Amino acid sequence: MKHNTMLTVASLLSLLLLTLHITDDIVRGISKAESSNIALIALAIFLYGTLILPERRSGHIIMLIIGLFAAAMPVMHMRGAHYGEIAKSPGGFFFVWTLWVLGGLGGFTLILAARGLWDLRQSNRRPPA
Repeated sequence: MKHNTMLTVASLLSLLLLTLHITDDIVRGISKAESSNIALIALAIFLYGTLILPERRSGHIIMLIIGLFAAAMPVMHMRGAHYGEIAKSPGGFFFVWTLWVLGGLGGFTLILAARGLWDLRQSNRRPPA
């Protein structure tokens, strides 16, 4: 599978799981349930960067940020005081599972995006043939 295809798929899966997880946070009362146009704008920018700009440096930077958010989610939650209670509560399996998947998928997305940025940098250094 092509590198950029894997990066695009990993970014889209990360975004899907991030939105599911944030929704779960809101339902559980961890995050405030307020309308946030900023979050919708950020989601639109993340989707645009993933789907429209996957071959460009700006797209790789956006996907790197997605990977960073996804990888940071378990770190933020697993250090929380109520993590054990949430894990034992109804729906706790889904909550914990999404954290594990987000951590792994976010790390994978980070690596692919960083590699893509490095490859773009290297291709810009090569003299034209």
